[in-house]
Amino acid sequence: MALIDLIQISKKFGSNEILKETNFSLHEGERVAIIGKNGGGKSTLMKIVSGEYDVDSGRVIRQGDINVEMLSQSPKFNDCLSVKDALNDELKHIFNARDEYAKITQRFDSEPENTELHARAEALYKFIESKDGWDIERSIEQVLVQFGLKEYENRLVSSLSGGEIRRVALGALILKKPDILLLDEPTNHLDVYMVRFLENMLKNSKQTILFISHDRYFIDAIATRSIDIDECKIRSFDGGYAYYIAKKQEILQSLAKTHETLLKQLKSEEEWLRRGVKARLKRNEGRKERVLAMREEAKKNPGIIRRVKLELERAVKSFNHGGLNQNRKKMLFEIKNLGMTMGEKCLFEGFNARVLQGERIAIVGRNGSGKSTLIKIMLDELKQTKGEIKRGDVRIGYFDQMRSELSDDKSLIEIFCPNGGDIVQVRGRNMHVYGYLKNFLFPKEFLDKPVGVLSGGEKHRVALALLFTKEYDVLVLDEPTNDLDIATINILEEYLLSFTGAIIFVSHDRYFVDKIATKLWVFHAKEIEVVHNEYSAYLELEDELGEINEYEREISTSQQATSKQKTNSKLSYKQSKILNEYPDLIERLESEIASLQNDLSNPEIYQKVGIVVINDELEKKKVELERLENEYFEVLEIAENL
Repeated sequence: MALIDLIQISKKFGSNEILKETNFSLHEGERVAIIGKNGGGKSTLMKIVSGEYDVDSGRVIRQGDINVEMLSQSPKFNDCLSVKDALNDELKHIFNARDEYAKITQRFDSEPENTELHARAEALYKFIESKDGWDIERSIEQVLVQFGLKEYENRLVSSLSGGEIRRVALGALILKKPDILLLDEPTNHLDVYMVRFLENMLKNSKQTILFISHDRYFIDAIATRSIDIDECKIRSFDGGYAYYIAKKQEILQSLAKTHETLLKQLKSEEEWLRRGVKARLKRNEGRKERVLAMREEAKKNPGIIRRVKLELERAVKSFNHGGLNQNRKKMLFEIKNLGMTMGEKCLFEGFNARVLQGERIAIVGRNGSGKSTLIKIMLDELKQTKGEIKRGDVRIGYFDQMRSELSDDKSLIEIFCPNGGDIVQVRGRNMHVYGYLKNFLFPKEFLDKPVGVLSGGEKHRVALALLFTKEYDVLVLDEPTNDLDIATINILEEYLLSFTGAIIFVSHDRYFVDKIATKLWVFHAKEIEVVHNEYSAYLELEDELGEINEYEREISTSQQATSKQKTNSKLSYKQSKILNEYPDLIERLESEIASLQNDLSNPEIYQKVGIVVINDELEKKKVELERLENEYFEVLEIAENL
């Protein structure tokens, strides 16, 4: 069912045409990614769907009184509220519904014939169910922990940083579960662990979602459909980013040569993506098989868990000692026993590493672990508390400096050709300034435009283009993909992959890190590990190790319980009875629970029997099922260890 239809809509801002007689529908349960260049209309489309913008022409049809909510780029909260209180306040409609439902059900015995009361109870029950409201406290706690907000839960939300406030707003918005959820770059200000938690929340929520993101792994994980805004039209593509790339190439191949730069980038992207997808699928299959095999073998021999853990711990580190060719490369930095403490917090200590010419090093880890601090130490902007850094005679290019060099009153040709003419030198060779800027998706008419009239994304592209006209031995980039569209990230990747010097960069973008980095510096528990592996592969190994640690805890807990219960070498009469009879009882209870759940959704039955009566019976059955399962599995564990 379509929740919203946009029919032959058009939208202009002054003389700038954004959308022209184009169509779009958003169906219930879809998760749709909007892909396109910055300034191309992604946010405009989202604001039309939200109702913030009206269309100039065409029709916007919304289904009934659907609730549409959008993640604000600058969220506002009551300054007097703590972080936890702010989350509770955003979700007060759910708490209020639960309170009202409890009060209404208490009146049922005294007013059994009150049909209005029963109808209101039914509406409240469905609403609470649709919002997962019965267990909302646990969901709030999950958001606090997984979004790195737990330590701030009693602090005033107004005292947080902009990124932290945005995480509070994101968590609240997802837990609200509006009919249509609109997310504009939701992964900004999230570390990779937060992004993966967000992915799981969204996939499990069954919400209808329209989102903008430059995180290509996130798009592939979330999107059931992708749409592209190009030349004022909306095109739809089934599936995520990988499918979009393949189909977009087909479209560009049929168009004029003006798209040859984009087509070249897409071909390169598809080739890399195809290799990466195959590798990830192979790794995931191997991981599942390994964990399942380990679980089966551990039942007979718990010692296998320790062996698998040791193997995984070695794999997570996966040190590469390098060869003669690497040792002959020019050393640009030598880091010895480096440590940094800020206030009373130790960020890292005992870090030893070398940076050689041609290396591409990604600095990764959780928010607040010290990644940007390490960058500033290497740039000599901060002084470490321990150890030393030896710098060779190196020319360092820092991306932030490029943005500060842009003057709003200068045109592009004045910035790139300050001494006149139309030739720019790029890595030792002369290029016509238009030919060079065309690689960064700037048409010829932009050459005379002042920087001040460009959008934020366009200024970002100018800064990147300027960076690659300079001669450097080392490029230092802190979150370089933030605020870039995917087309510009592709350009950045192309230039970085052909750069012959060293690259040191901080990023949470798993796709970008996988594609660029030859080495990882991973922040973990006050240490920095040097890892030679793809970041996504490293994270998968971390997941597997986490699963095995959890299974080891389960085994340990089970063994402790068994040792307390196991007083004889054989099962007692009661235990044998449980082992033989409980499977049938459990199966019967599961069938009864399913039947009661069906009754709750059937007005003919619950109006006749009573919604509270059915609900109470359902809860009793669930409690009984949990008791039987616990007793059965305890005895089963004892039997398997006899």
